[in-house]
Amino acid sequence: MSDSPWLGDACSLVDAFRAGDRSPAEELEATAAAIDSSKLNAFSHLDLDTARTLAQSADISKPFGGVPTGIKELESVKGWPNTEASLLFKSRIADRTGVMVERLRSDGGVVPVGLTTASEFGGLNVSVTKLNGVTHNPWQHGRTVGGSSSGSAAAVAGGLVPLATGGDGGGSIRIPAGYTGLLGMKGTFGRIPRSPHAFSRPNTVVLGCTARSVRDAARYFDVCGGPDLEDPSALPKHESFEDLLSTHDLKGKTVGVVLDLGGVALEHGVAEHLEHQVTELLGATGMKRVDLTIEIPNFAAHWAMGNMSTLMAEISDQWPGCAGDLTPEIALGVYLSRSLYNIEIAGEAEFRRVRAYEAMANAFRKVDFVVAATNPGPAFDAEARTSNPDPSPVDRFLDGDAGLTALRGVLGLARIGSSISPRLPNKLIEQSVKQDPGLNTMGALTIISNVYGNPAVSIPAGTIRGLPIGLQVLAPHHHDALLFDVALAFERHQPWPLVAPANP
Repeated sequence: MSDSPWLGDACSLVDAFRAGDRSPAEELEATAAAIDSSKLNAFSHLDLDTARTLAQSADISKPFGGVPTGIKELESVKGWPNTEASLLFKSRIADRTGVMVERLRSDGGVVPVGLTTASEFGGLNVSVTKLNGVTHNPWQHGRTVGGSSSGSAAAVAGGLVPLATGGDGGGSIRIPAGYTGLLGMKGTFGRIPRSPHAFSRPNTVVLGCTARSVRDAARYFDVCGGPDLEDPSALPKHESFEDLLSTHDLKGKTVGVVLDLGGVALEHGVAEHLEHQVTELLGATGMKRVDLTIEIPNFAAHWAMGNMSTLMAEISDQWPGCAGDLTPEIALGVYLSRSLYNIEIAGEAEFRRVRAYEAMANAFRKVDFVVAATNPGPAFDAEARTSNPDPSPVDRFLDGDAGLTALRGVLGLARIGSSISPRLPNKLIEQSVKQDPGLNTMGALTIISNVYGNPAVSIPAGTIRGLPIGLQVLAPHHHDALLFDVALAFERHQPWPLVAPANP
């Protein structure tokens, strides 16, 4: 029996099970010991008794038979806490299991070990909540994992489990993958069903995983993909992403390099580093670079406020008394939305959405792939409440009760003003963005693929100052299999560490 968990990818662990080199029961005990001694704070709930029972009877003939797996705490597992990473629901228990998790367990054969931490309601790309505290990056303690699939990325990159579920509504798989050196695939919208509770708003969320290898992600999509009656947006099942790996000829495919996609300012050294990585990728595949510009309208604030509708569906009977239990940034989002969101904002959001569609369609008429950074830079401070490197005016409001009270007073006046002048909220948003551009840049490199619905993958692309950097590749709708092969070509040409070096 090995004293440490498997540090290869999930597929190779299944191979080891089938060869008799390891057993699911032994692997689970190594995993449990590693989680117990870990300082990453990657798990918010463990169910090792059930996991031991499943490991003893694991069917290793299944795609992920016997593989210890983390489940993002925004997913529901019957009998487990159903907290949404929020103090509001710290005592709530799930009464059913989500379709993706059920397919992983029944068709895939995984052994779920517990829930991995996430940002509250998946609303921020940081790894700190009031419920769970701070989740740390395995590459460097004290650095963020990003979000919202925080604990999933920390657990996989930190050598605790070889596979964990994730979700991506604005970059929540790709952002943590980029910060932790993992493969983060966001499939075409609808590739994996979101049932139960498949809200139509914000119409951007996809499900998936944080993975150590391309084949792990491809196999995951094979296991979990396919239609479900409770999610009318779910796509038909694909024949097999894993079987199609390495079957596409990439030579001559065209690539547009827009590293600062969405107009995001990259940190020092990032553009130069990724330019080198792009050159390596083109050389390895024979793909051709094509000059390309993409002008994407800035709609993050409009989009974020509209998203609050699904949150209000869950907390409306507790608002506003629950505000103090929420992460300050989430509470602020609710206050802003309730004060400013109106039909004028909704109309402007849809107008900008259509312009974004047109911009991306025009880009993909010219190139087969778009390449961008995944994040503006390497992982920032783990305790940061937003991904902006410098405190914003809004952050200063949130530093104390007095500031938040004052801000609520201003928003109350704005709400009255918007009833008189419905266009006022749009003007206020534009002015706020001018005063604090960081409000609209959080996740702006990744969000366009959620809004447009196309597949995008974050590929580990080396390090800057000892921390991972992700190279993001975007493809047109339904070209997921082709995108997997781009990532596979990079993986073969420039293999990445499967776990953080701090966890050898």
